[in-house]
Amino acid sequence: MYLIAIAWIYVVLMMAVAEATSSQGTVLGAVITFLLYGLLPLGIVLYIFATPARKRLIRERLTREAAERAAAPMAASTSPDGGGHAPRDATAAEGKES
Repeated sequence: MYLIAIAWIYVVLMMAVAEATSSQGTVLGAVITFLLYGLLPLGIVLYIFATPARKRLIRERLTREAAERAAAPMAASTSPDGGGHAPRDATAAEGKES
């Protein structure tokens, strides 16, 4: 895929050089040709072709994070029972003294 992209940039660069050195062409026209006929379409195509790889990396990262969360010990919670819930009020309720 990158070989095709390099070849396309080379062709567009040669077109821009030909336009800049032509008696009827301008440097501004060459720059516009290079940007609008070369870099912009190539950027869009490479972005679209790289979408499956980006999705795969995101899926792998999420899977790895889920595995790390599942492997985390439950003893890391701050409550004494290790349940992960907020502790209850330490004072006895009214009428229920021990």
